[in-house]
Amino acid sequence: MKLNNIVSAFLFAGLFTSISFPLLAQTEPKDATSATKTANDALLNQLPFSDNTDFTNAHKGFIAALPPDVINDAQGKLVWDPQKYAFIKEGDKAPDSVNPSLWRQAQLINISGLFEITDGVYQIRNLDLSNMTIIEGSSGVTVVDPLVSAETAKVGMDLYFKHRGKKPVVAVIYTHSHVDHYGGVRGVVDEADVKAGKVKIYAPAGFMEEAVSENIMAGNVMSRRASYMYGNLLKPDVKGQVGAGLGTTTSAGTVTLIAPTNYITRTGQKETIDGLTYDFLMAPGSEAPSEMLWYVEEKKMIEASEDVTHTLHNTYSLRGAKIRDPLAWSKYINDAVQRWGGKAEIIMAQHHWPTWGNENVVRLMKSQRDLYRYINDQTLRMANQGQTRDEIAADFTLPPSLANTWANRGYYGSVSHDVKATYVLYLGWFDGNPATLDELPPVEAAKKYVDYMGGAEAILKKAKEDYTQGNYRWVAQVVSKVVFANPDNKEARDLEADALEQLGYQAESGPWRNFYLTGAQELRNGVQKLPTPNTASADTVRAMSPVMFFDFLAVHINGEKAAEAKAVFNVDLGHDGGKYLLELENGVLNHTANAEAKNADATITLDRATLNKIILKEETLKQAEDKGDVKVTGDGAKLDEMLGYMDKFEFWFNIVTP
Repeated sequence: MKLNNIVSAFLFAGLFTSISFPLLAQTEPKDATSATKTANDALLNQLPFSDNTDFTNAHKGFIAALPPDVINDAQGKLVWDPQKYAFIKEGDKAPDSVNPSLWRQAQLINISGLFEITDGVYQIRNLDLSNMTIIEGSSGVTVVDPLVSAETAKVGMDLYFKHRGKKPVVAVIYTHSHVDHYGGVRGVVDEADVKAGKVKIYAPAGFMEEAVSENIMAGNVMSRRASYMYGNLLKPDVKGQVGAGLGTTTSAGTVTLIAPTNYITRTGQKETIDGLTYDFLMAPGSEAPSEMLWYVEEKKMIEASEDVTHTLHNTYSLRGAKIRDPLAWSKYINDAVQRWGGKAEIIMAQHHWPTWGNENVVRLMKSQRDLYRYINDQTLRMANQGQTRDEIAADFTLPPSLANTWANRGYYGSVSHDVKATYVLYLGWFDGNPATLDELPPVEAAKKYVDYMGGAEAILKKAKEDYTQGNYRWVAQVVSKVVFANPDNKEARDLEADALEQLGYQAESGPWRNFYLTGAQELRNGVQKLPTPNTASADTVRAMSPVMFFDFLAVHINGEKAAEAKAVFNVDLGHDGGKYLLELENGVLNHTANAEAKNADATITLDRATLNKIILKEETLKQAEDKGDVKVTGDGAKLDEMLGYMDKFEFWFNIVTP
């Protein structure tokens, strides 16, 4: 058997290897054009920039600034730089290269530190993409959503302890299954205390399955696209990254996960947590597949998780994710209005800043409720009139009462891509026109387009004229065809980059800006391997059930290569993992729990702890075999053959070029 093949097949982290790209001459970002300045200036007259209520609320309850020191991990790698966005000054006019509405949001998000929300409730903001909330109880504190990384979460707790005194953490609550709401948990509590019953961890039903599966099954492509979405590859400045609309950006530290001890399973479930009464409302399939909201009765406070924030959220994430249901989302908010709207004095979420006063709380909830409902209902109305996905997005407008409310602006989501997602949620990708049923793939189609349009030179001549007229959307769209037909055409790459850059400067959505500007950067300078967050952490790997692991393994089978292959394997993971039957046939690797074949080609015996070590590259399969921790009996060549059919996933694949 070829041990290296086995190791490479089982190494989860090793599947995210990189490929080399020729580096191009570095090109700096360009200035905003007059067309971009005009487009951005138009918003200044449309939106209520004189309303400073959000700034007042964002500063309310300020106790202390974040520590100014850079946060590094144990190996000295940069995790978080609190001065990274110091160039965003509150009160400064928006630069020509930043949409003024997004600049305003960036100023608000950049208001950082430890804040008092109400008596006994504190929040740490802008120490990561998300907020961390700390609720004082009768015997200690409850921590809500401990950020992305253990390193940032620890700094946050130390800041709280410095100003409020040392108190034991007696509970942690995960509001939902996204990594920025649980990843720093080991910076907050010791797992030994959780196992000893000293700390309870609460989460909505389905949390572990959703938290792990989202970062595993399509993790490679989602992580690559996330490097675009969060601007991780961009320089933070007025021509680069200014934030993600939901927060500034993600930290790059150690992502951790400790399994919940207590699950919330139904709306109306009440729990007394450290002397306070929590009334829960389930919201699965809203902003996350597993999510919940709650009301703390003694504080008259709604915790909205991520379903009521100060932005139009994603019903589809541009990094790639399952489409979210705006109708269900709207109904959850309506349930919250009916359940708590008559008594709540505060609403806060795990991003942005709180809202105080019953009238303001209800107004915000109703406005967000109607925003998601409007997107759902009007998309379907227009679809039922025969309009297609892109036609609906082009024609769709919010009523002024919704569009001119700051909390409804598209800083993270956008009306355009949320509407398209809603269309796909109900009707799928096909628009009903048989001409689009089986279109040519991008490179082949691009070559035909370029040929039909008179060649690259003719296209670029016309595209340059459109560029001077400010028609950047069309320039990016048409010149991309030239790039896909011939990625070595530098003139085309540069022109598309110029168009994407101006679109980025005009974008109100942080992710749209980051996508545009990252695309421009890679067209000009090539794909460069820069630091990005890794959600496939040790805790995530350990939290994978055997079923998830074998599903993940099956995704790597190259079906064409394995089309004629047949093999049967028994896998024994011991008392903690159980026995599994693996069957390779028809290019598919199936698995069956609690089963084994009498005539299997080979049997692999190892415990789950050993498998985790191999996956995490803490030891090789050869080392595990030498120690007697792994045993392979039967036809080892058959196992080697099966593993040879597995593809590796290259992380730094091309996006804006073929």
